[in-house]
Amino acid sequence: MDASRFASPKIVHLAHTTAAGGAELALKRLLDAETDWQASLLVPAREDEDIFAGVSWRSVRGVRQLAGASSGGPLRVIGLAVRLLVQAAVTRWHRRVRDSDLVVANSTRAAAYGALAVLGTARPFVVHLRDHITPEALGSFGYRMMTNLVLPRADGIVANSNGTLATAASFLRDDAVSAVIPSPSGLERLRALPRTEGQPLRIGMLARLDPWKGQLPLIEAFAQAFPDGDVELDLAGAGLFEHDAFIAQLKGRAAELGVADRVNFLGHVDDIASLLATWSVTVQYSMRPEPLGQNVLQCLAAGTALVTADEGGPVEWVRHEQNGLRVAPRDPGALAEALRRLADDPELRLRLGRAARSTPGLLDDTEIAAIHAHLYRDVIGATDGGRIAERELSPVVTIPFQTARPLAAFRAIRVAGARTS
Repeated sequence: MDASRFASPKIVHLAHTTAAGGAELALKRLLDAETDWQASLLVPAREDEDIFAGVSWRSVRGVRQLAGASSGGPLRVIGLAVRLLVQAAVTRWHRRVRDSDLVVANSTRAAAYGALAVLGTARPFVVHLRDHITPEALGSFGYRMMTNLVLPRADGIVANSNGTLATAASFLRDDAVSAVIPSPSGLERLRALPRTEGQPLRIGMLARLDPWKGQLPLIEAFAQAFPDGDVELDLAGAGLFEHDAFIAQLKGRAAELGVADRVNFLGHVDDIASLLATWSVTVQYSMRPEPLGQNVLQCLAAGTALVTADEGGPVEWVRHEQNGLRVAPRDPGALAEALRRLADDPELRLRLGRAARSTPGLLDDTEIAAIHAHLYRDVIGATDGGRIAERELSPVVTIPFQTARPLAAFRAIRVAGARTS
């Protein structure tokens, strides 16, 4: 590749849906940031909700990718496989892909058809890992696709936490470039907005409504901690991926516990910063180890008192009793105790909130985009006949967050979160 092309490479991003899931919101923020690559976006079909409206160059072409298909019965899995093959063919012969310097898959589903599209070619391929590589997280079909096809073909991996990367490491080639990079999460506005706490006390969870995200044990913990009074619980997030029945279950459980009038279902919220500014306490309480959702970083940047399950990616960021509280996972009683403690101790909430905003490594979207640019170029250089001369390093390099803005001197990086206490 000539120097001018390396300076501004043509990069095609693959997103499997236009719905506002966490992966799609992260990609939208990345594309909206100041980037120095020529970005194209390919999506199979436009949903009713189009998070990518306004992206400067995109193509909608292919077949809709069904939600939740990897965990369905045999007929649905067959349907998923057919759709993946069709989308792979559409992607492989798309003129932007054929003229690209790098193809980047934004999600597990996009990685499946993206890997098929570049199979047998020398096209550099990067995969964003936002889920643990386990059958529990991906379903049996998705797990087999990732471990047998996607990860062995990947030239580069971007993981959202060290824990996520660890679940994939044994399936990667020795020469694959790996990096742990936080997702673009709009933190600059979250940090800038003043807090507007008031009465009654508001507790919130920011996550899509999904059985594994932990809304049900949170409602049970809330009812145990606050059986009466004026404390309110906000659940912000849409019921994506065919979970209408789960929303009904949550509302029914809140009614059974006598707290339905104080549990608010907000649906999808566009203005996250303004909402978080009104919450005194935020909760992340997934039912299996959380890879690392953007919500944890957003809640920290907003200066809320954060309670999180003591496992998974969040423990790389939350230091117990310092910038948040970590509680036993899958234990509504332990969660209730932490919520009651925070409600009764305003000084503790204030101290944790102040420390949360100062958590090392909370980067803005432009800084995150610059980190991606370095990794993308390292992958391109490695697959274009060897690494660029002064860029030769091991596939994973750790750069501590305490280093101020370490964006100009690294190739493939591992961004390590706040150390556990």
